[in-house]
Parts: sequence; C-alpha cells; structure tokens
Amino acid sequence: MPRWPALLLAIAWMLLLALLPWWIDLPLLLALAAARLAHAEHAFARAHDLRRALRWGLPGLLLSLLRMLGSDPRAWVLVLLAALAGFSLLMLLEGWLVRGHRRGPAQPSPEWSELAMAPVGPAPAIIELQPPDWHDVDDRLADPRGGELRRDGHALVLADGTRLDGVAPRCCFDPDARWLAVPLAPRRGLLLLDRRRGRLHRLRGWQLCGWHAGLPWLQRGGDRAPLALPHVLGHDEDGTG
Repeated sequence: MPRWPALLLAIAWMLLLALLPWWIDLPLLLALAAARLAHAEHAFARAHDLRRALRWGLPGLLLSLLRMLGSDPRAWVLVLLAALAGFSLLMLLEGWLVRGHRRGPAQPSPEWSELAMAPVGPAPAIIELQPPDWHDVDDRLADPRGGELRRDGHALVLADGTRLDGVAPRCCFDPDARWLAVPLAPRRGLLLLDRRRGRLHRLRGWQLCGWHAGLPWLQRGGDRAPLALPHVLGHDEDGTG
C-alpha cells in the first residue's frame, strides 16, 4: 500500500494531466515509457516511480481526452477503448521488463580461440591399480570367503563345488574377494570368476594387471595400456559360464 504523500502526489499528477490538453499528455507518457525502457537494467531502483507515473498518468490522459470529446455516448465508447488499449500496453510492457530483469544481462559469447583451446570430453583422471597378489595352490588354499580351494590335477575346486578346469595351480583374489583370477594353462590367458554374479570369463591372451574400483584391469601385450574388464569384454571373450 503506497504512503499518503506518494498517493497524493500521484493523484495530483493525474489531475494535472486531466487539465492539460491530450496532445501534451500523450508525449509526456511516451517519454515516461521510453525512460522506463532505458532504465530497465541499470536504474532499476527508479522503476517503481516510473511505473506509478505511467499508471496514474494514463487516467489523466483519458480524462483529458474525454473533456475534449465531450460527454456523449460516442465519446465514452472511444475513451473506454483507449483505456483498454492503454492499460493492456502497460501490462505487456511491465511483463516484458520483469522477464528481462529475471533473466539478467546476456553473458558474452566466448571467442572462437577460447572454444578451440577448450578441453573436449571429461577431465582426465589418474587411475592407480592395486597390484595382484598371486598365491600358489600346492594342495589347498584358504578362501577369503570361507572354506578352501583345492587342487585337483589341472583344475581348482572351490568350497561350493565349483570346478575350474584347464587352469594353472595359482590364483589371485581382489581386495573384496568378489573376483577370483586364475591363469589358464599353459600361459594362454586368464580365467575370471565373478562370484557375486556367478559369471565365468575365459579371456585368451589377456593377463591381470591389477584391481581398481572393484574391477579387474587387464593387458594384452606389454606395450598396451591396461583396460577395465567391461572394455576387454567388448574386444575379446571366449565363453562365459
């Protein structure tokens, strides 16, 4: 609710425009609208005063127009149409300015040289592999998940009865004991058992480099970068159980 001095000043402004000729009132209101547009961003503190001057000045313009046309029904119809058009324009102007103020000033577009030198893709991450800890299975070996691994010729038998054939008598567990890695005999690849999902992978030509983020990382050839198991499975997999 406006304060009384501001309300009295607005009423005085309306009466002043009502007494002046309409061809003086209209340029004054247009100048106020232009000032409202010009000060929409960097002088937003004065926006309330300009908005009030337009809202109270428009009735003064309409009264001045009615005074010139007379008080016959035709004059009233013209004034009401002018009032409808005028207040609609004021509402459109305020709505447009409020939306522009919320969005804020447009950010400058980066130069083409900045775009050309900007990095593409995700930021590089340093991956530190935990090296595998191999254990020879001479006869029996304790399983971190309980029970023992038992050697049976060229096979390893787990405590739950799972039999791994065609493997060397050595194995490696990941830190969480989810994965069991066993070299294929004779040195022609790797067998990986995902004991959480019960999946078996026989990977020919791959060797275990280490563990990271709960996954085995493998390498084929000494001059190639290690790959996580999902990438390896996209290259080469020989049988799953």
